[in-house]
Amino acid sequence: MSIYGKVHTLYTGGVKTVGNPDADNKMEQQWKTGAFKEKTDKPVFLSKEGLTGDECADKKNHGGAEKALFAYSLAHYDKWQRELGNPDIKAGGNGENVSVTNMDETTVCIGDIYTLGETTLQVSQPRRPCWKPARRHNDIDLAKKIENTGRTGWYFRVLKEGNIQAGDAFKLLERPCPEWTIAQMNEVLYHSQENIGLMESLRDCEYTPPSWKSTLDKLLAGEQVDDSKRLYGPNI
Repeated sequence: MSIYGKVHTLYTGGVKTVGNPDADNKMEQQWKTGAFKEKTDKPVFLSKEGLTGDECADKKNHGGAEKALFAYSLAHYDKWQRELGNPDIKAGGNGENVSVTNMDETTVCIGDIYTLGETTLQVSQPRRPCWKPARRHNDIDLAKKIENTGRTGWYFRVLKEGNIQAGDAFKLLERPCPEWTIAQMNEVLYHSQENIGLMESLRDCEYTPPSWKSTLDKLLAGEQVDDSKRLYGPNI
């Protein structure tokens, strides 16, 4: 059993209303989000629906069994700070539940099964960023930048419930799909749409999530896929 990374920080939190209800600038207007989470050093119970005490404002696109735990690499934040010129974008800044070390999109594969604390988890899908981090960090193109860099983070589904906490190690049990790292999935969807073979291969992988299969089917059929609502939403 190989150790692939550790939980540096564990975050949970409720939905908050932030922003100015009277603002004319859309980026400053009032909005609801569960992304402003608080770190905790205590064990937290992780059920199939997520961490106890954790909430999301948009239950259609966030949370639920297929997005029970959102992981993001701690190492990415140094890069974001340099590239965005923003020292305030720090761990927790993407609304992640776990900030992880020694683990990122290049080392994690779709379908991976890990033990973490008392739990058993499976990588369910890459995260597709929305407009909310852009508003949070006052960078209207941030979701697109997250896509372009491949620093998206990823989600887990819960196969066995239990407590997790900061310092717990991800121990790899199974890797059924080593050819599809999260980074490779992102590369195909966002940067290799002219490569029909790769898109078909990703679509046909049994671990590729249904929403990705649907998008890939549209692209393979020559349809235009408009992601502006997800990427920019009410910010524009």
